[in-house]
Amino acid sequence: MISFVALYQETVPDLVQTLKEVRGFSYDGLAVPLVNPLFPREFLYEPLKSNQIVFSRSDLLFSPEDWLSYFISVLNSNIDCDSKNENVRRQSEAKLKQEIAFSEHVIQSGHTMIKLKSSDCTNLARIVSTNVKGTILIHIPMISKDLSKQTFRRDIDEDDLTQGEDTWNMWNKFRMVADFHPRIKLALELCDDIPSQNEVWRWLGEPVECIVIPHTLFRKNKDGNPVLSSAHLNLIKDFLQNNIHFIITGNIDDHGTKLYAEYIKKFVLSNQITDQMKGLDDVLEIPLQPLFDNLDCYTYEVFERDPVKYKYYQNAIEAALIDKVPDNEINKKTIIVMVVGAGRGPLVRAAINASINSKRKIKIFIVEKNPNVIVTLKALVEEIWPSGDIELFHNDMRDLQLPQKADILVSELLGSFGDNELSPECLDGAQKHLKKDGISIPCKYTSYLNPIMSSKIYNNIRSILLEKFSAFKDKYPTTGNNFESTFVVYLKNVFHIDEPRSLFEFKHPNRRKTTENSRYKALKFNVWNDCVLHGFAGYFDTVLYKDIKLSIHPKDHTQGLLSWFPCFFPLTEPQLCSAGDTIEVEFRRCVSSFKVWYEWNTISPKVSIVHNRNGIVCPIYK
Repeated sequence: MISFVALYQETVPDLVQTLKEVRGFSYDGLAVPLVNPLFPREFLYEPLKSNQIVFSRSDLLFSPEDWLSYFISVLNSNIDCDSKNENVRRQSEAKLKQEIAFSEHVIQSGHTMIKLKSSDCTNLARIVSTNVKGTILIHIPMISKDLSKQTFRRDIDEDDLTQGEDTWNMWNKFRMVADFHPRIKLALELCDDIPSQNEVWRWLGEPVECIVIPHTLFRKNKDGNPVLSSAHLNLIKDFLQNNIHFIITGNIDDHGTKLYAEYIKKFVLSNQITDQMKGLDDVLEIPLQPLFDNLDCYTYEVFERDPVKYKYYQNAIEAALIDKVPDNEINKKTIIVMVVGAGRGPLVRAAINASINSKRKIKIFIVEKNPNVIVTLKALVEEIWPSGDIELFHNDMRDLQLPQKADILVSELLGSFGDNELSPECLDGAQKHLKKDGISIPCKYTSYLNPIMSSKIYNNIRSILLEKFSAFKDKYPTTGNNFESTFVVYLKNVFHIDEPRSLFEFKHPNRRKTTENSRYKALKFNVWNDCVLHGFAGYFDTVLYKDIKLSIHPKDHTQGLLSWFPCFFPLTEPQLCSAGDTIEVEFRRCVSSFKVWYEWNTISPKVSIVHNRNGIVCPIYK
């Protein structure tokens, strides 16, 4: 549940009273006061003494349950752990470590927040990432990189060193020094000015945990209630795809907590769009190998629930039947439809429905290699489709002998990258069963690639245990380097550095004398904002027949299509990119007698290793 958090810097009696008021207000997901229970400012640079206790508030102020449930600790942002003055630096380090220790004492592994005020933060990043055991919230304003160069901004404190700096670069330096630590999150503060859309998209690729809204951004409506401008509301909506919290900062009057909370719930949270894929965001999955493995019934069930895919296939088959059989030959001509890789029969049902709708007669050859699914298909042929115009063949489509050649070849061998489930090799082997004027559905598919930034996905890959690949260990040797593997992932918390560009294309039937399915292409992408390159996202689109298409390309994603998530090709080392840079990647589809694999490497902004060399980490077996 996205929660609302209010920030208070009050005296202890006021703080206790405020907490009681909030607790007494029944509200779904109402988060609580965010306080600084640690040190007052006057202790900052006093020499430490062994017998001196500098804590200004006792942990007995609240019960342990209240500390755990209601509080986020705020570290003192006025100390300077990166000072050029050695005495100041030493005292700052000691003070910060004491604050962190007390914070861990009262909130254990909860949330700890510190405001980042300068890009001179290497020592601060070292101390915080080393000593904080829970989630680290880096509080930083979301300022346009152009407007940040102004010498004074009324929406930033006068003593705030962020003035004149690109705050994203400050944040990026901090998290890179901390080695992209997965517990480091962002508390992103809104300002008067709205950054450009491309800069907002860049923040969407970062691990934003909280949106901080200064109370000064709210205006009073005619009823005297706090409201945000439409521009700020639209900005916040972009972040609702992630499970974020809201922090309201500043002096709020006695009844303000309830008013602000109600406004956030009514006008912000109510705009959330229910995502039927929620829970799968940025979750890494190993691509299927249906040619090498026999899929289970649960996998078949997932794909058969797609509300769009088989409707488009049915439309394509129907259009092909109409083109093959003129109206005056409806009663004379029978079209042979060959369904290869039939699974549990959804394409067979699509062909039968297309025959009924078009009033064309068909005979269906069903080809499937999975012995477990043959049981299901045999039952369907005998009990559901007993017309006598359906024949079942248990064989690999490449080694099959059929009594007749087909007029239409139908398959669903496409993967998230188009050709990554070996559709080219399968259909090239099966097209010997297709007449010279035969139709292949699909007839063409194209893969696409674009560079992305995503700390979340990068850390997800780093956290994968080798045991996650145990299913593959018995089948091929592996180096265990997750960053040379290909993944399938539902991309959410990402920044698309540039738009996708087309990569490889395959057409069927393939009428060339020799079939060569290896490919090579170099692509160049533009960098519009400073960012970090973590890898490349892969997509595809396909022409089923004529103008009937399916696509997972971000620009023209087929509405409602759920069968495929994008691919992700990571880099072993993140690469820092500056605005104006060019990202150049070389991509290869390599083919041997028993496997296919992808290799990729960057040329700029930095030369990388060739990932998955010789397919040692991530092969696709024939």
